[in-house]
Amino acid sequence: MGDMSPAHDEVRRARYAVAAVFAVHGSVTGSFATRVPWIQEHAGLSAGQLGFALAFTAFGAACAMPLAGRVTHRFGSRAALRGLLALWTLALVLPSVAPNLVTLCLALFAYGASSGMSDVAMNALGVEVERLLGKSVMSGLHGMWSAGALTGSAAGTLAAHLGADARLHFALASAVLTVLGWTVCGWVLDVQPAEDEEPPPRFALPPRSALLIGAVGFCAVFAEGATLDWSAVFLRDRLDSSAGLAASATTGSMLTMAVARIAGDAVVNRFGAVRTVRAGGVLAVLGGLLIVLARHPAPAMTGFALMGLGIAVVVPLCFAAAGHAGPNPSQAIAGVATVTYTSGLIAPSLIGGVAQATSLMVSFCVVTALACGLALFAGVLRAAERGDRAEVDPQGAAVSGPRP
Repeated sequence: MGDMSPAHDEVRRARYAVAAVFAVHGSVTGSFATRVPWIQEHAGLSAGQLGFALAFTAFGAACAMPLAGRVTHRFGSRAALRGLLALWTLALVLPSVAPNLVTLCLALFAYGASSGMSDVAMNALGVEVERLLGKSVMSGLHGMWSAGALTGSAAGTLAAHLGADARLHFALASAVLTVLGWTVCGWVLDVQPAEDEEPPPRFALPPRSALLIGAVGFCAVFAEGATLDWSAVFLRDRLDSSAGLAASATTGSMLTMAVARIAGDAVVNRFGAVRTVRAGGVLAVLGGLLIVLARHPAPAMTGFALMGLGIAVVVPLCFAAAGHAGPNPSQAIAGVATVTYTSGLIAPSLIGGVAQATSLMVSFCVVTALACGLALFAGVLRAAERGDRAEVDPQGAAVSGPRP
């Protein structure tokens, strides 16, 4: 290989750093998901009350996500991400110390707000790295998020199997992840706004051309959110599984999602975005049917794993398609991100509401029906296949100064 310029080396280091940030963010989610049954029991909640509390996660994220652009504009990308990621890792402790419904709702509001803002900031940096490198990296970055979620859920599975108090588990995980996140943020891109650049709008609605793309992302992230927060409860309550085995369902889903996302860029380059998402939708539907029809833990766990595999690469491809769908790529991507991620945070509460009114089996029938949308409407992502990437000269990239 030939010599690389220092600027290109810096972008490559920033790619690895932001990948580590994705992994840290995912670890918090994975840790939380495996201990939802413990949190439900500790606060003495029914399925409906748990769903109501989880809705405050979505509410917090929806309120805070549009503010991430303002924070980044004010402090620069590196400092903003470092602070927002620290808020997210520290917020992990809050749900475990909530003794009742009211305090859990407040805790989950803060948890969702910090999640949404840090998520927007790290995805914005991921898109910037992809632009500077001139090749697709978003699927791999989301693969690192899934790998982090897998690590967090594996640790949570072990803690649940040992009967550990979630307050101690979350305190230890929060301390480790805060230090790790603070450290790796030192190597991400430090993009500063130009002196005459206007602050971004408080809320970026997706343009009309991106609405269908957002709907496809909605289906995928809804299934992901439902799987993360309700798979363990489903196995425990419906199939009488042990706490350790129930938690491992989340781990299995995270494993398949991590593998699929890490390999996702190569698969998309070979088969295209539309065929990849369409095939993923079929797998997700098959997984949903296994979950709904399961009478024993093994087929249900297989179903959760298939669902994770099917939805894995959809969101990164939605971002790519949105970028090619209209005259303002940044607005489209921001709007689609808000729609898709908010849907994932809304999903657990809706699943709880349906379960309270009917059963968890009916809840996952809804998830399976939405997964059909991936296969039926994958064609709206064709913009990602038609779009031509702008050529980027890494040697001339300004990675630490104002945006060009």
